[in-house]
Amino acid sequence: MHIKDKIKTFPHSPGVYRYYDSEGNVIYVGKAKDLNKRVAQYFVPAERLTRKTAVMVSKIADAEYTVVESEADALLLENNLIKQFKPRYNILLKDSKTYPWICVSGGDFPKVFLTRKIVKDGSRYFGPYSSVVHARNLVEFIHSVYPLRTCKLKITSDAILHRKFRPCLNFHIGKCKGCCIGGISQKEYNDNINEIVSLLKGGGRDMIQHYKALMQQAAMNMEFEQAQQYKEKMQSLESHYSKSVIVNATTADVDVFSLIVDGPEAFGNFLRIRGGAVIQSLNLGFRLMIEEEQETVLSTFIAEVRDKFGDLAKEVIVPFLPDMEIAGVEFRVPVRGDKLSLLELSARNAKEMRFNALKQQEHTDPDAYKNMVMESLQKQLGMKVLPKHIECFDNSNIQGTNPVSACVVFRDAVPSKKDYRHFKVKTVVGANDYATMKEVVNRRYSRMLAENPDDLPQLVVIDGGKGQLAFAYEALAELGLTERLTVIALAERMEEVYRVGDPHPLFIDRNSPALKVLQQIRDEAHRFGITFHRKLRSRSQVESALKAIKGVGEKTEQRLLLRFGSVARIASAPMQDLTDMVGESLAARIKEALSQRAAHQSTEGVDK
Repeated sequence: MHIKDKIKTFPHSPGVYRYYDSEGNVIYVGKAKDLNKRVAQYFVPAERLTRKTAVMVSKIADAEYTVVESEADALLLENNLIKQFKPRYNILLKDSKTYPWICVSGGDFPKVFLTRKIVKDGSRYFGPYSSVVHARNLVEFIHSVYPLRTCKLKITSDAILHRKFRPCLNFHIGKCKGCCIGGISQKEYNDNINEIVSLLKGGGRDMIQHYKALMQQAAMNMEFEQAQQYKEKMQSLESHYSKSVIVNATTADVDVFSLIVDGPEAFGNFLRIRGGAVIQSLNLGFRLMIEEEQETVLSTFIAEVRDKFGDLAKEVIVPFLPDMEIAGVEFRVPVRGDKLSLLELSARNAKEMRFNALKQQEHTDPDAYKNMVMESLQKQLGMKVLPKHIECFDNSNIQGTNPVSACVVFRDAVPSKKDYRHFKVKTVVGANDYATMKEVVNRRYSRMLAENPDDLPQLVVIDGGKGQLAFAYEALAELGLTERLTVIALAERMEEVYRVGDPHPLFIDRNSPALKVLQQIRDEAHRFGITFHRKLRSRSQVESALKAIKGVGEKTEQRLLLRFGSVARIASAPMQDLTDMVGESLAARIKEALSQRAAHQSTEGVDK
């Protein structure tokens, strides 16, 4: 009651609120356009809150707020307070690694180098770069075009005047102009630095045009050596940009955000586009400690990028609008054209990060990965319970011969081969996939109900489409299991999922672990069924080949196969060996019949 009375006095202004537990620790920091309305949303009956949020609210002992001028200020203050207090229930930034920056140092003759530490000594920093390889290549390119120093000497005009230094090897091989001995003026050196800064800010295209104009002017003035130097710099820049990610030379300067929320985790990608090229890219992962709206997660991502990269472009492309506004920045959700392509490029990077994170978790924490897969599958299919036990059915027959069905079992998202089962179809005549599916599903679960009803699966997967699904559901309905089991069909053509009562197929993300486990169990059922079908077909072919010979009965057939191992070996066995077993007359008939069979197969091109 103390908290509810206190929040009634919160102003209707933008700001940041903080929740404290009984020990005085900050457990949550949030921002709001309207502090009073936002905070009141937490103090409602528990059944109206999500489970995790209700747990957090139960621990709130006190609340404080700070009023700010705008939503943008609230976003920045929230981000700073989260980093300061590290509240238990706030979105946790998963990617805590230090990214590389390109530093342009201070002083009379600045250096350009790669670093992971930011020191406030007057140096300028560009980045961060999500790929150290890209950052290193960019620094190497700069040093290949501009003769910059790499030494640690404290070079000043006074030191040069008094000749305190001797040139190093880089001077003698032409990689440095020797600023330590006055080989290049401070103005010329800093002109190079200004061009590098322009390049790092994304002005490469303008620099190419600038060098082109200088080259043409030098050529007109008959300064061919100088024109050649300009040409080489222009070609180096063009070569560098041809290897970079070029979007469109006419694209305005924009920033792009994409976000994928996957259960308790989110993955975001940021692209900075300047001069038609991607000059910066950053991937970040987030752990959602309570159920946050995706708009809130996007706002948190934007705040983190502003903290790392500084001010955003005037136009920011997003997949959906964040839950705040920033003065001077227009958020736009594109629906077509180049800007939609930019958003799709960013989304591909976010999906790749998500995929890599899942693969890493699969190896480092397999139990957590399995739970995540099952939770994802439960969410995608709208199931009430976790699919810890999954069974899949697949039918096999060729032109109606030897119809069989296979049932494979997955427990905790991995195969349980001891529970696999084969079925010989008993009541269905010919190639009738629908009736076959109904028969084997009925047989499988009627037996389970009789022998072990507590071990029924939570999810049944049918390899096929709507028809097979309808007959499988009909079998379950006859057994009274439609309320206890979820049954779906997975079609192979487009990997679409069919659900009972839904006329439209469900398309699960192809990179989703939920679809991967469905594909795995479907493929395993197909393999298991085909193997059994081939075995039966081979056995029937062997039986028919021998039993068709007059005088060969079941016992004779068994003796021959036991002695020689196969029909092919019987056909190639010496006549005397056959005669010793079955007599001269029968041995001759066997040899003649198998010889005719082999000739017939050879004529038809059949390889048995």
